[in-house]
Amino acid sequence: MTITVGLAEGLMPAVTALRRAVRRRTRERTGVPALPPAQVELLRAVQDSPGIGVAGVARRLRLADNSVSTLVRTAVADGHLRRTADPTDRRAARLELTEAAHGRLRRWRAVRAEVVDAALACLDPADHEALTAALPALTRLLDAVEEPDPHHQGGGS
Repeated sequence: MTITVGLAEGLMPAVTALRRAVRRRTRERTGVPALPPAQVELLRAVQDSPGIGVAGVARRLRLADNSVSTLVRTAVADGHLRRTADPTDRRAARLELTEAAHGRLRRWRAVRAEVVDAALACLDPADHEALTAALPALTRLLDAVEEPDPHHQGGGS
């Protein structure tokens, strides 16, 4: 096993477990069921680009248009998104968050920050420094994972 594979084998379970634990604690403290991750990604994409269309969200999230359409239908039915006709192309829809969605995202982020801040307060300063120093590398790792690999031909798992 190479060092890189060993690092990946340790990093991915830790990141996944951390994300799951923060989500669970945040859900417990808000008393509101968590949205599925795909719904959250959709809402964040619309929040970042109000008026974006389904195709734009699909490109941004690297999902198929029909998958995003299904997510949008659910979010509209749940009262999180509003669809309006594009003034230049009446066949296309523009997406905007509802006030309820804005409020829910704000509340979730605030409680999530409280959960993580409380956990960080339990760590010693050396751990704070290590986590702070790791942030730029984690961001670069995310960018590297998101970049298409020109040497990979696709195929199996």
